[in-house]
Amino acid sequence: MKNEKNSAYKKVNEELILLYLEVGQFLYEFTQNGNYGDKVIDKAANFMKTNYPTIRGFNKRNLHRMVQFYKTYKDNQKVSTLLTQLNWSSNLLILSNAKTDEEREFYLNLTIKENYSVRELNRQLQSSYYERYLLSDGKSPKSITKIISEEDDFPSTRILDTYSLEFLDLPNEYSEKDLKTAIIKNLKNFILEIGKDFTFIGDEYRVQVGNHDFFIDLLFFNRELSCLVAFELKLGEFLPEYLGKMNLYLEALDRDVKKSNENPSVGIILCSSKDKYVVEYSLSKNMSQTLISEYKLKLIDKKILENKLSEMKQILESENEK
Repeated sequence: MKNEKNSAYKKVNEELILLYLEVGQFLYEFTQNGNYGDKVIDKAANFMKTNYPTIRGFNKRNLHRMVQFYKTYKDNQKVSTLLTQLNWSSNLLILSNAKTDEEREFYLNLTIKENYSVRELNRQLQSSYYERYLLSDGKSPKSITKIISEEDDFPSTRILDTYSLEFLDLPNEYSEKDLKTAIIKNLKNFILEIGKDFTFIGDEYRVQVGNHDFFIDLLFFNRELSCLVAFELKLGEFLPEYLGKMNLYLEALDRDVKKSNENPSVGIILCSSKDKYVVEYSLSKNMSQTLISEYKLKLIDKKILENKLSEMKQILESENEK
């Protein structure tokens, strides 16, 4: 019964989005006619209000949105099937916040794959998830790279260079314990940030090596990658010695916790800052399944990320020309 209701809802939503596209096309083509201009939208809104007062959604503001909706996607057949898989509110959020075709397509795909609510989508847009996703250098452990390249042309699981943890609402001074406690209290938002394929296993997860007990800050399982993912939380800048401890954790997980059908465990050292050269040197001759990421407790200025993204594209273009 539930599946039937979901199918019915999806069908109704698909027809509604197609209707809005058709209305947008109709009004857009009229506005391009010199005899009508923009006043046609005002007249259409007044007509609906006078003749069909009980039908909602066709006021002046919404009709303008339908025109913009059609105008934005009319030459992009690639996303036509994506639009009907999102509700109108989600489509409007992407329409008003994303600036380029690439960014809009990214959020359309991501929303569908992660099954975002409107609130969750808005959070990803406000945290500039698109820019942070692209700015991540893509240097993943071999197990991740292989799975993503072979099985998915749009992976939702990418280990980001920078995670935005603004929702933790921590004071100016805090300890690693405070950071971990805040993440656990806000676990739903944390999983939204790192990816919905992450499933929480536990904190202070104990692994035994010889006669010694070691405790992993946070342990997750990632469904897409089919592997255990250990998080270590650090307040300051990344230090090379953190890597040795994480390698010990991963070896212990692979030997004693990982199931035979799962991929090698992955580690993420989450620091408040990192020097890219220290990270590069630390990992250059290391076969570790570990990545080093930063976390920020405030939303990053979108313009800063856009400038970094532009610089990265220029570097890539210049390298390709050589």
